[in-house]
Formats: sequence, C-alpha cells, structure tokens
Amino acid sequence: MTNINKPERETASKEESAFDGITFEVEEEEHTHEGQKVKRRGIYLWPNLITTAALLSGFYSIIASMNGEYTQAVYAIFIAALFDGLDGRVARAIGAQSPFGEQFDSLSDLLAFGVAPAILMYSWSLNDLGRIGLAACFVYTACAAFRLARFNVQIGVVDKRYFIGVASPLAAVMIISLVLVARDFPQVFDLQSAGIQILNAAVIIAVGLLMISNIKYYSFKTVDRKRVPFAVLPIIVFIMAAVTYNIPVGILVISIIYALSGFVTTFMASRQEKA
Repeated sequence: MTNINKPERETASKEESAFDGITFEVEEEEHTHEGQKVKRRGIYLWPNLITTAALLSGFYSIIASMNGEYTQAVYAIFIAALFDGLDGRVARAIGAQSPFGEQFDSLSDLLAFGVAPAILMYSWSLNDLGRIGLAACFVYTACAAFRLARFNVQIGVVDKRYFIGVASPLAAVMIISLVLVARDFPQVFDLQSAGIQILNAAVIIAVGLLMISNIKYYSFKTVDRKRVPFAVLPIIVFIMAAVTYNIPVGILVISIIYALSGFVTTFMASRQEKA
C-alpha cells in the first residue's frame, strides 16, 4: 500500500516545493502545437504590463472621484479603455496569450470599468439620493462583474463577431461621456434637481442591465482581417469631423447609437438563424 502511494507522494511533494516559502511565481498549463499539455512558470511581460497600466488608471480614477476631481477621473477611465484595447492585441500579435493574462485582464476591467464609473457617478451626482443612489451604482458594478464572469466562461463558445451584452469598456464610456456632457452644459443638467439625479440613477442601472442582457452587439473583431468598400473610409472621416465639433457630445451620441444598434443586430441575427 505504501509503495503504491509513493510516486503520488513524490509528485505532490515536488508540486508543494515549487511554492514553498515566500515566493512570487505563477505556474500554469499551456497547450503546445502538438496538443500536449505543458506546465510553464512565469508570465508574459508586455501584455500584463499594459493590463497593469489599465488597472492603475482605474485606481487613479477612483481616487480622483473621491477627491472631487471628476474631469481627471473621466480621463483616467478613457486611458484605461485605451490600454484595455491594446493589451489583447499585443498578446495576440506576439503570441503571448495565457490563462493568467485572461484572468488578470478581467480583474482589471472590473476595477476600471465596473467600480470606477460607479464611484464617479455616485460622487458626482447620486450621493444626494442616499441609499437609492448607492443601490443604483452597486447594480452597475454587480452587472459588470456578472458580465465579465459570463464572458470568461463563454470564451470559445459564442460567435466572435458579437458581444453578448454591452462590453464593460463601452458601458464605462457611456457613463463618463454623460458626465462630460453634463459638466459642459450645467444649465441643462442641474445636479441640484431631483429629476436629474433620478435620471442619472436610471441611466446607470439601464447601462448595467445592458451589460448582462443577451442582446448581440457587433464586436468589430473581424474588421481588421477583411476588406471593406472604399466608401466606408470617407464616411468614417465625416463622422470623426462631426465628433471633433464637440467631442463629449459626439462620443455620447455614438455610444447611444451603438447601444441601440444591438437591438437591430439581435433582430437581424435571429432572422438569419430562422432562415
């Protein structure tokens, strides 16, 4: 009986010794091109460094919101969104994708696009609503967590052409663009008005629910791998020119159009499936 369990004990002893003492190491399984599982230590530096920069931006946004520096908080979330779009592309470009990177990216997204926008909205507008404002912001954060958890378990299952529910960075952009527009037009968005406060609470809840909905949104992941008609380029140029007239309003309008486009995309996709 002892001889049978000896190899198992030796294997367990080797695994435990790899993490004995105060160590800072990651060990994860990867699949080789031949389909074999191999254990490798360490992490890929550049993608995870970019993800860390996104995490730092989200953390800074929270601190700025708590200090009443709302414009800096908004810009920090924008920067986090840029880093979030960059880390995955860098990982794919250099062949540095890993399970650790995927999980780290999700945790960073939760802070930068789930917690930071909620604290920004609460500090800026909803704190006067008391527990109602707190509940509205928590619903948004919880929905962001649900969305990211669902995305992780559905990797490789859903159609890569679509996001199921609004992606968390885009949801955050909707919130922060609303904050920028409201700060540019204080005569329209009177934060002392209970009606405006309730409207902001309804908006953040609605955006949160869009994240966990089953509405399909075009992901644009296949655009960079296929040709499009030349007429698309001038259209994009005109849209960019219109946005530069008033950047916050332009971003908010595009965000609303994208949020509504999901209903059309879902309807068209369901018709194709039935056909």
